[in-house]
Amino acid sequence: MRWSPRARRWRLEVPWGEAPRLTVPIGTTHTEVERLLAGKQVWILEQRRRQAPQLRLEQHAVSESEARVSAREIVSAIAEEEAPRIGVTYAHIRIGGQRTLWGSCSPRGTLSFNWRLVLAPLEVLDYVVVHELCHLRVPNHSRRFWGLVERHRPHWRAHRNWLRAHGPELLAFTPNQ
Repeated sequence: MRWSPRARRWRLEVPWGEAPRLTVPIGTTHTEVERLLAGKQVWILEQRRRQAPQLRLEQHAVSESEARVSAREIVSAIAEEEAPRIGVTYAHIRIGGQRTLWGSCSPRGTLSFNWRLVLAPLEVLDYVVVHELCHLRVPNHSRRFWGLVERHRPHWRAHRNWLRAHGPELLAFTPNQ
């Protein structure tokens, strides 16, 4: 719980595997906070229920450095194969540990991907790579962009839905060192 001078209204988050976080504007009383939390108890419990582990990530005896190497190899292979089909070229591939993104594409052609994608099904990782390659042709999420993605990955919606359903668990994964 924190009081923020920048907050204009309250914000309640329930991050995967962490305590709920409440941010409120300065001037909010303890009584108002208690009333707010009491009214949101059912919602908080529902968010926790949805966060029951499903991916069995603890079974992956992989270090972050091993996962990064694997991610680079797989992403590079997919990008090398798919870029000519899409009609694009890229400058570099970067593997990072982003906390909220799966991939991004810079205007200069650098493709960045989250190393945790290597723990997702291969077709999901493949979709993210193709998605970012398509951004080299269409740098937004317009109908034209999604049409291009559809042309190259007709089942992209299922893969995006998988990320929406399992992404928070995947992003919260930290390997045992």
